[in-house]
Amino acid sequence: MAKQFKPETLCVQAGWTPKKGEPRVLPIYQSTTFKYDTSEQMARLFDLEDSGYFYTRLQNPTNDAVAAKIAALEGGVAAMLTSSGQAANFYAIFNICQAGDHFVCSSTIYGGTFNLFGVTMKKLGVDVTFVNPDAPEEEISAAFRPNTKALFGETISNPTLEVLDIEKFARIAHKHGVPLIVDNTFPTPINCRPFEWGADIVVHSTTKYMDGHATSVGGAVVDSGNFDWEAHADKFPGLCTPDESYHGLTYTKAFGKLAYITKATAQLMRDLGSIQSPQNAFLLNLGLETLHLRMPQHCGNAQKVAEYLSKNDKVAWVNYCGLPDNKYYALAQKYMPNGSCGVISFGLKGGREVSIKFMDSLKLAAIVTHVADARTCVLHPASHTHRQLSDEQLLEAGIRPDLIRFSVGIENADDIIADIEQALNA
Repeated sequence: MAKQFKPETLCVQAGWTPKKGEPRVLPIYQSTTFKYDTSEQMARLFDLEDSGYFYTRLQNPTNDAVAAKIAALEGGVAAMLTSSGQAANFYAIFNICQAGDHFVCSSTIYGGTFNLFGVTMKKLGVDVTFVNPDAPEEEISAAFRPNTKALFGETISNPTLEVLDIEKFARIAHKHGVPLIVDNTFPTPINCRPFEWGADIVVHSTTKYMDGHATSVGGAVVDSGNFDWEAHADKFPGLCTPDESYHGLTYTKAFGKLAYITKATAQLMRDLGSIQSPQNAFLLNLGLETLHLRMPQHCGNAQKVAEYLSKNDKVAWVNYCGLPDNKYYALAQKYMPNGSCGVISFGLKGGREVSIKFMDSLKLAAIVTHVADARTCVLHPASHTHRQLSDEQLLEAGIRPDLIRFSVGIENADDIIADIEQALNA
């Protein structure tokens, strides 16, 4: 389906193709387990010799349909749903790294992911080096070691909104014989498809725009099928040597382009179990059906809000890559010509205290620990997500003490701007 239809059609139609007499709308297969007639049928599933369903921790028809839709939207060969975006990030790396391995990562990624990679995964023996994504290629290349297994970055970083030069990162990764993994949560495949620019694996927090209605936490890992694991077999023994837990099956030989996602499902999901519930996958699918309608509205609204803020004398600075004077404007035009996302960051004259008073005065925009859904919402990282950091540490993390993260919803843009105006005046 992915080859013949455009993204708008895929949002609505991909993943679930009912046969005669089957439900027109993707049903919720709310069952932990699935029945077979003979012991042999079940045994073949356990040996990965047949495809099918036996236990929802590994696979579920509702989840698989939604994963297939996301894979089609990204232009990948296969995808796997996870219980959260954090789980997706962990699986994407851990599927090819083990104790003693190393990977390189952009330093401007979301704080939760930074902590996962820099603290928790180090406890598992997987080391990471963080690099400035805007640094020259030689400088980023210098971070690679013989045991480096991946390069990771975010298309648009949260909350600093830096745009990744995907082609540059892909060039560096491939020069070192490793895949580029890109978190594409903020633009979604409606506005950017990293595989077209050389990325190999894409991850999402589906909790954000894909879900769109702030009901369901979830994540996804998508494989392009383009990275040649066998060409670098010594680097990726997990994929290219026999897995004794499946009678010595080798994923690349048994599954070809589906090796990476099959291993993530059959091995990591089997053992770690961070599954998305079928109910949440069903809700995610409802969100995906309108993703192509919502993203242009988010981006159009955010552009108007950013232009309003940039002209307001109470505003100290505005960061939005849709503004022509933004540092990342040219990169955004290259990778996301139809719009980036609905998230803006800005600071007010008077600093931290004024920012907090402004937020408390908003009426339409809600203060929530969330971003990228239909409703306009706002967060002050220094007071909320990063409140344990000093002002010096905040600046090191690229977050100014006065930074307000403003997620523009799909309401009427004039109403959003009026709310900002009354709060500024307050």
